[in-house]
Amino acid sequence: MVWDMEFTRLLLPALLTGLWVTVQATVLGYALALVLGLVLAIVRRAPVVGAIVFVITEFIRTTPVLVQLVFIFSLSALSDVSPLTIGIVVLGVHYSTYTAEVYRSGIEGVAKGQWEACRALSLPPHRVWGAVVLPQAIRKVIPALGNYLIALFKDTPLLFAISVPEMLSVAKGMGGDHFRYFEAFTLVGAAFLLVAVPSAVVIRRLERRYAAV
Repeated sequence: MVWDMEFTRLLLPALLTGLWVTVQATVLGYALALVLGLVLAIVRRAPVVGAIVFVITEFIRTTPVLVQLVFIFSLSALSDVSPLTIGIVVLGVHYSTYTAEVYRSGIEGVAKGQWEACRALSLPPHRVWGAVVLPQAIRKVIPALGNYLIALFKDTPLLFAISVPEMLSVAKGMGGDHFRYFEAFTLVGAAFLLVAVPSAVVIRRLERRYAAV
């Protein structure tokens, strides 16, 4: 198949618009996953509420994110919420169940003596968490959290199922209009590689850096 440069020039501006939508969904969804995941990790330490949160997070984590997207989109069909907003929230909530486990492992990795010292000093809870536990726990799990950023980025094409105009949706639409899918899908794949590969390199460097600390 011969590469069509004229179609490529026509396609690139539309794909860049789709890339911007993809970046928005990734960054905002990941920010939600980081914040909500931390809240879930802390709440899970409570005796009764923690058990309830555990059941909910397990259900969300073991359910395909595509099913969650379509289900929530169907429920909100009569509302004014945009598909992009729904996609950001669903991806963020879904990945918060993974980041919660990462945070939990970091929290459990804090030395027992640190907790005992906090109790001995009668520190209030917000000081225990904000000044002692979380600074140590989060530093240890930064590389693992970065892996989920890449994973979320690679899951953004699933937003195609709820009519979000991200890169794959744009490529499919333009390819169908011009009967040229080869260039469209190849450029989408190249765009994902150009973002994911450098990100993976940065995460490996973070792993080496924090492993040496």
